Amino acid sequence: MLRSLGQRPVTGSDEDPRVTELRAAVSRLRRELAAHPAEFPDRAIAEDELAALAAMAVSGMPEVPRLRRSLLLIAGSIGSVSALSRGLADVRTAVELFGEPPRR
Repeated sequence: MLRSLGQRPVTGSDEDPRVTELRAAVSRLRRELAAHPAEFPDRAIAEDELAALAAMAVSGMPEVPRLRRSLLLIAGSIGSVSALSRGLADVRTAVELFGEPPRR
């Protein structure tokens, strides 16, 4: 997992390593959610927001406020499903690579 904002991609591409990390984390959580057998009321919200995060990661540089909004919706949707907690934490870590929210 990339921890430093100063790391460069090793694949030879010019892609931002934060975007690469976001894409990987979202992909893992989407697979975990798809494989999770239990239905819960807000599952569709989590799936929709994960799809939105995946689309933002594919498009290049995502908008940080939108990333954070999606993360909050996903956390609210699947936060009580302990089997998905590690994947959710990975997505949160990837979103945090884009910087802290502005202080009010």
